[in-house]
Amino acid sequence: MNNLDLLKKLCTANGISGDENSVREIIINEIRDYVTEYKIDNLGNIIAFKKGRKKAVKRLMVSAHMDEVGFIVTDITSDGLIKFDTVGGIDRRVILGRSVLIGGKINGVAGVKPTHLCDADEGSKIPEINSMYIDIGADTKEDAEKYISLGDSINFEAMYEDNGYSIKSKAIDDRAGCFMLIQMIKSELEYDAYFTFVVQEEVGLHGAKVASYSVEPDFSIVLESTTAADIPEVSGSKQVCNVENGAVIGYMDKRTIYDKGMIKHAVSLAEKNNIKLQFKRSVAGGNDAGVIHESRGGVRTLAISLPCRYIHSQLSLIYKSDLEDTYNLACMLASDVAGGKL
Repeated sequence: MNNLDLLKKLCTANGISGDENSVREIIINEIRDYVTEYKIDNLGNIIAFKKGRKKAVKRLMVSAHMDEVGFIVTDITSDGLIKFDTVGGIDRRVILGRSVLIGGKINGVAGVKPTHLCDADEGSKIPEINSMYIDIGADTKEDAEKYISLGDSINFEAMYEDNGYSIKSKAIDDRAGCFMLIQMIKSELEYDAYFTFVVQEEVGLHGAKVASYSVEPDFSIVLESTTAADIPEVSGSKQVCNVENGAVIGYMDKRTIYDKGMIKHAVSLAEKNNIKLQFKRSVAGGNDAGVIHESRGGVRTLAISLPCRYIHSQLSLIYKSDLEDTYNLACMLASDVAGGKL
């Protein structure tokens, strides 16, 4: 795909749930000259409409979420350490020792009581969030308060690596989806379509709920990233999906039973166009489809996902070939849906 510098810009921007401003500004600057109209709703979603060469037979909404997982400042101790809680689902094992950025300006490191000071029971367990802290180098609460306020957003420090065939970065979930939506908007559309860049997916799918209510689509395609656990000592269905095996769709997850007609059509498109496509091998997780499909009178919905290792960590990993397959399938399915072929 072209313009992967934009993907880097999106992934390295900071935007935990409820604080997506920086990401939203990047997206608006990219799409404003390519859409017929757009608006920002009260929750912070971008709802964009682009006219195609033909009027759509069915109203289609293509959606991706802007927010990423992260942390929020909850307290400052008397000795200047920052207490925090998670924003979104984060495995506690990926937190300790990581470099973070507080309030977009102050670096710190996530820490916990040193191993040599723990008793046997403590040393064998994964520490709870309430026992962790972030050290910014302050020695008193008053010193820390010069730079940090309660409620400040905390992000994993931005890192991005492209080795030619794979990409590693924070926030690939779901800046890759946003990237694909932007690419679709910049292309020549056969049919009219709505595009929604939504907020607060990681904390309850809030943005997609109000966006889908506003757009009133007949169909929706959700572009997401999903867990690929194809690593040593994990086998079979527990791997969920595999990198390098193409775009991912599923029949069902914890929030949605996906539209069988859309699934069948997506499989047919993939076969006819030599697009790699795989099915999720477990019923797990969920995404914005969970609220979109039940909006108003119901919306026929399918999520097309990008396989991603180490999701919700400082460095997730995707393959460029999977990104290409996911994008191509989404474009073809979007055109057929809007054109009334389903």
